[in-house]
Amino acid sequence: MSNRRKFIKGGILGAVGAAIFPKIALSEGKKNPHSTNGFPMVISTWSHGIPANEAAMKVLLKGGSAIDAVEAGVRVPEADPESMSVGYGGLPDRDGHVTLDACIMDHTGNCGSVSFLQHIKHPISVARKVMEKTPHVMLSGAGALKFALDNGFPKEDLLTDKARKRWEEWLKDSQYKPIINVENHDTIGLLALDQNGDISGACTTSGLSYKMHGRVGDSPIIGAGMFVDNEVGGCCATGVGEAVMKTLGSFLIVELMRQGASPQEACEEGIARIVKNQNYRDMQIGYLAINKQGEHGAYSVHPWFNYALHQGGSSELIDSPFYIQK
Repeated sequence: MSNRRKFIKGGILGAVGAAIFPKIALSEGKKNPHSTNGFPMVISTWSHGIPANEAAMKVLLKGGSAIDAVEAGVRVPEADPESMSVGYGGLPDRDGHVTLDACIMDHTGNCGSVSFLQHIKHPISVARKVMEKTPHVMLSGAGALKFALDNGFPKEDLLTDKARKRWEEWLKDSQYKPIINVENHDTIGLLALDQNGDISGACTTSGLSYKMHGRVGDSPIIGAGMFVDNEVGGCCATGVGEAVMKTLGSFLIVELMRQGASPQEACEEGIARIVKNQNYRDMQIGYLAINKQGEHGAYSVHPWFNYALHQGGSSELIDSPFYIQK
């Protein structure tokens, strides 16, 4: 009788799992061919993740915490005027304003974010102050700027000459159309696993170039642009934020890992939810995920999404697997 009960229970759970997570059921055992394991580790989106990972790994190798590492890492592209999709030097909105979004989350579930922030070079550090010094999760716009200034962040002009010239060129036609993979497509999301096995994450961006003034994407939204559950793993997103927000992609992927999916399977299912119900052919979305064992996954809608991995003493840029086969 007991064996029969176990058989019935297993069959029911298997059927339910296949119904809820059909892509996972079909791809059981499939791994990211580049996936490794072990910690400390740092993983982040796009080629600007290489120098970001280096800065984060320096913190980890000195015994620092994952939360310190992710902040230190993404501050690198935030301050780089050549990275035209993050922070200083980021391409402006259609009115010529550089507006920034960021979020950060530690291994205890504490988190902070800022949206529609102007004139502050390091929104990720303001987001951390929101996490540590306020009872809130998110501050936005003028309130976020006042909070930053009150906490000693300098007010700066973030629109560089290079970005201004591109905006002025765009103004000739003023046609808004996101272009797949151009300018690394906005975000750096970064996840770190420290020597204690704790996970933290950060996400920061200047958003889609030439967007409507006031537009906020997925990057400052906990559960969309980034999410961490220290019992399970973490995820971050890049690409067209509207598609990520509609599926709460990062939270979804972490929950899929909680249900037993590998990081790779969970990322694939996250993309499957987007391509099932949205007009995905003109948009790029990419996900990165890690689990507590230091395994990772990556998946995107289109090709040419790459990510930076620093693990086991090596640092490399890897092309992600993708959904659309050209």
